[in-house]
Order: sequence, then C-alpha cells, then structure tokens
Amino acid sequence: MNRERGSATVEFTWLTLLLLVPLVYIVIAVFETQRAAYGVSAASEAAARAFIQAGSVDAARSRAQVAADLVLEDHGVEGASVDTRCEPACFEPGSTVVVVVRASRRLPLAPDLFGDPVAAFDVDSTHTEPFGRYRAAP
Repeated sequence: MNRERGSATVEFTWLTLLLLVPLVYIVIAVFETQRAAYGVSAASEAAARAFIQAGSVDAARSRAQVAADLVLEDHGVEGASVDTRCEPACFEPGSTVVVVVRASRRLPLAPDLFGDPVAAFDVDSTHTEPFGRYRAAP
C-alpha cells in the first residue's frame, strides 16, 4: 500500500516560477529591443524629411534634430545621437541627405556594474533622402 500523497499546487507553483517568469522576461526584453529599433528607424526617416524641407543648412540641421527628438520621445528612446551629412553637397540638385540615428538601451532590470550597464544593446538606423534632381536649390 502506497501512502505517498502530494499536492499538485506545489508542483504547479514551482513550475510556473521556473518556466513562466523567465519567459515573461524574455518577451519584455524583445519588446524593448523592438521599440528602440522602430524608434530610431522612424526618427531617421523623419529627420531626413525635415532636413530636405528646410531653407538653409543651419535651419535644416536644427529641424532634423527637433524632428528626430520628437519621434524618439514618442517611442520612449532617450540619449540618442543624430548625425546628418550631405552627399556630395547640401541642397544641390541630385544630392542626398544621409541621417544616422544611434541609441543604446539597457535591458529591463539589468543592474549597473561600476556605472556601466551590464546588459545593453545598441541600435542604429540610416535613412537616405534624395534632394531631387529637378528641384531648384534654395
């Protein structure tokens, strides 16, 4: 006669903790990564389009920065850098504007070790926008 008796509640609780909690963490980390990647992608596109629509190079760079900052803020991405360059020159017919947006994100709940995040990932996006071959320079 077997007198061992157990409770399925204990086994279910331990299996839930051991399997479900890491799975939820992985899903949250993937969503954070995707959010940052989509944010920098949308920011580089918005910055390039704002650059093209400006009247001068100085105004174009500031408009591009403002456009990128607005998009990054909407996506919750902080501390991104926005670099713009013109190839071969700015506002010449047939030229292009290249905007590169870079950001570094920490994984959720990752500790800081001596000021550096232990687990962080870098995302960047490059968008090239043509000025237009038949467009008059400002």
